[in-house]
Amino acid sequence: MEQHPMVARAEALVDLGRYDEAKSVLASRLQEDPQDLWALLELARCHLAGKETDQAVEVTGQALTLAPQDYATLHMRARALRQASRMEETGAVLREAIRVDPLRWTAYGTLAEIQPWLSDGDRQEGLRLGLEAVRLAPEEPRAYESLYKAALIANDQEGARQTLVTLRQLDPTNSLAVVMQTDSAANAPGVKAAQAADLYADALGTLPDSDWLRNGLDAATYRLLRGTRWLALLCVAAAGAMLDIFPEEGKMPRELPVSLGQRLWMLVPMAALWGFGALLRYRRLRTGVQLNVRSLIRRGRWARIVLVQAVWAMLCALLISQVPWSERTVPQVLFWAGIVPTLATVLFDRKKRK
Repeated sequence: MEQHPMVARAEALVDLGRYDEAKSVLASRLQEDPQDLWALLELARCHLAGKETDQAVEVTGQALTLAPQDYATLHMRARALRQASRMEETGAVLREAIRVDPLRWTAYGTLAEIQPWLSDGDRQEGLRLGLEAVRLAPEEPRAYESLYKAALIANDQEGARQTLVTLRQLDPTNSLAVVMQTDSAANAPGVKAAQAADLYADALGTLPDSDWLRNGLDAATYRLLRGTRWLALLCVAAAGAMLDIFPEEGKMPRELPVSLGQRLWMLVPMAALWGFGALLRYRRLRTGVQLNVRSLIRRGRWARIVLVQAVWAMLCALLISQVPWSERTVPQVLFWAGIVPTLATVLFDRKKRK
């Protein structure tokens, strides 16, 4: 059936995301011809894109009445029912679509994805359907996306990994492949925060609008910032050791006040810790990650808390090491003031991650 020019115009508007304009054009067309199947299907697309699920179900029901054996109508009906979480009906419509045209891949792919939500669903059957979708459309990235989801559902981790590799070869900018491969690499055992941040930054160069990747970059950046607290805690510990603020029983404690030379010398290991542990590490980061460090400090409350804790602990370390104390009482208070709040938050962070 030939597509009416008004429907073609509405289709172009839908592709541009101008759904309200498209619905207005389609409403005019359906007033002229309420049985225009293509107009009904495009109207269903508008409703689905706008999350107007009930309207999409109603419109696809009208279309199905007009063309119960049309593959495109059956598939649009399945999309609407799936969005409405009516999975049993979705499965029945998809099976009918496969019966009508067994050489089209889309019904196989969708049916593979919804197997866990069917009363008679079989995860291995989902994997078989996903493989069939790829066999029918070996150059179609979306078929591999369905196979990947089916492999995950069937707990075939190696199959899922290989599917992503193939999908990335077929479409280097495919959002699913880029996100999943990056996330897997960044969260692999032994991957450091700086490496993870670089991986996410590289992936964002391919998918700059990906919220998942941006959240991953923020998480990796936060891990980098958390490392500054450990540097500050080491400085507090070193300052406490220099003053021997908790002398052992039976041993002569170090004489106070500590000489000026020793106090100034204490600044050397502190500077080395921050120079190699923070500044050099920061300068080795990619420009995008460096920018995100500054951005996260502005946006993230916990990022600012981490920095404040590091600054507070360093202030305590400097007061302990640089003031010529003649007694140990105040340095002991400063030591615990620098250690306890920061260490408590470190443990809280660790518990929250688990």
